[in-house]
Amino acid sequence: MGSPARWMGRLLAAAALAGLHAGALAGQGAVPDSMARRLDAVFARYDRPNSPGCTLGVYRDGRVVYAKGYGSGNLELGAPLTPASVFDIGSTSKQFTAMSVLLLAREGKLGLDDEVRRYVPSLPSYGAPITIRHLLHHTSGIRDYTTLFTLAGERTENWTTDDDALDLIVRQRALNFPPGSQWQYSNSGYFLLSLVVERVSGQSLRRFAHARIFQPLGMTHSHFHDDHGMVVPNRATGYVAADSAGPFRIEMSDFEQTGDGSVFTTVEDLLQWDENFYSARVGGPAVLARMIQPGKLDGGDPLDYAAGLFVGTYRGLQTVEHGGSWAGYRSQLLRFPTQHVSVACLCNLGTADPDGLAQEVADIYLADRLGPRDGQAEGDGDSAGASAVTLPPERLRAAVGTYRDSTRGAVARIVLAGRKLELRYSGAAIELRPVSATEFRPIGFDARLRLVPGRSGSPRRISLSGPGLGETTFEAIVPVRPSAAGLDSLVGEYFSPELRSTYRIVMERGALVLHARNLPTAKLEPTLRDEFEYPVYGLTLRFTRRAGRVDGFTLAAGRTQGLRFERRSR
Repeated sequence: MGSPARWMGRLLAAAALAGLHAGALAGQGAVPDSMARRLDAVFARYDRPNSPGCTLGVYRDGRVVYAKGYGSGNLELGAPLTPASVFDIGSTSKQFTAMSVLLLAREGKLGLDDEVRRYVPSLPSYGAPITIRHLLHHTSGIRDYTTLFTLAGERTENWTTDDDALDLIVRQRALNFPPGSQWQYSNSGYFLLSLVVERVSGQSLRRFAHARIFQPLGMTHSHFHDDHGMVVPNRATGYVAADSAGPFRIEMSDFEQTGDGSVFTTVEDLLQWDENFYSARVGGPAVLARMIQPGKLDGGDPLDYAAGLFVGTYRGLQTVEHGGSWAGYRSQLLRFPTQHVSVACLCNLGTADPDGLAQEVADIYLADRLGPRDGQAEGDGDSAGASAVTLPPERLRAAVGTYRDSTRGAVARIVLAGRKLELRYSGAAIELRPVSATEFRPIGFDARLRLVPGRSGSPRRISLSGPGLGETTFEAIVPVRPSAAGLDSLVGEYFSPELRSTYRIVMERGALVLHARNLPTAKLEPTLRDEFEYPVYGLTLRFTRRAGRVDGFTLAAGRTQGLRFERRSR
């Protein structure tokens, strides 16, 4: 990493251009002091030595105009975050994997419509070909291996290798859907792309990306991290909020898979990558154009996902972006290509919201270019809460209920927590901020939730939409109340050959309770007949019967659908 002397030189050079306080880095065209104070205020909650936090980089026309660290990179050593701090950027890494694949395609060493089994022959044949293009655009239907690891009891801090991940993927007997028919984010696809790169180039993805991307762009502090024991100078430690023993605990991962994640980098290095989308030094114009070309389903329906990047708009401006979330790290690289402006936000706290933080930074830096927010009229102002409304208690109570996605069985609950609505979905509790009488913004997520009243006898619904989500509709249900005998009939041990895991369901205090390796012990909540939710992770269990007797269940877990568990004993 950079020496203290080198960084002091850069800080002095930046200070000569603009009056910046210690810890900030700026280049030509640096922001004025008044704007710097507003940018700092966005991160004020982290800007103290006893908290993890974030680093910010604002780029314009190929230069850093503002960069600063807020909070601590290591609470044990008292090391502050700086623009030189190294972070695991999680799924923001996918764009580097996509670039590696497209470089090989440009050279004629692979084709995007090649079947993946040509390079990974151990992948099962599911009756329809899965292509490299399907993997790039998340349309393969392959179950998500990180979800499968969790369901099998593997913790993120465990040491797992490429062989472990591949073994788990090839044990899956079915897909979530036929290839090309739907879009669903899957880390398995990008992990498999790392194997394709290795088997085509003869180099690991780490070595290939170093030689073909990082080194040519001068990204000297960036690499794919495929060795959990490797020392990384100036690495920020990842943290999450703790339940006890202090406000934070360390949350790091020893996974060694790459492709879907595992790029370590800094906000300074990301400038070089970001600028490559304009200069095309690596890849050339044709490859860069393909990077941001949205994919399509086989039927022709367009996607908002290109090659490792989401393409969309924010307040009327075109955007290209991708976030990341892994262990105690969160990240976002948000680009406004027409304005030649980007915001990088890298955090070492699992509760941080770099998507929202990056948008707040854009709200300030691009205030004169941005249009109104959804539901906000021109001239209403640009403050973060300008589009929020206050609803009377009866309006809030009208939204409360249990809702179910009839396609995948996922359950969403809206509850009244004090004077605020809260969405409980997929194991998370998310505050809903009203922006109109029927529309809400889930705090911390680039998404919208809309209430749809029932008509002509149909139940009321909620619609959840956002980048990468499409639009998911949930119908209101009245959860069933099974009898004690009905619950007792479901007690037993269930085994999944695909996970090689046993789940035990027992009766405790009149309720069914799930016990499984490294999953929190929790009550199963009934939804429909023979269907239950495991609310800790938002899992859905659908019990099946043969000749009137329970013989197993299928499990749905977001990016993994239809996992079969067979009943072994009562």
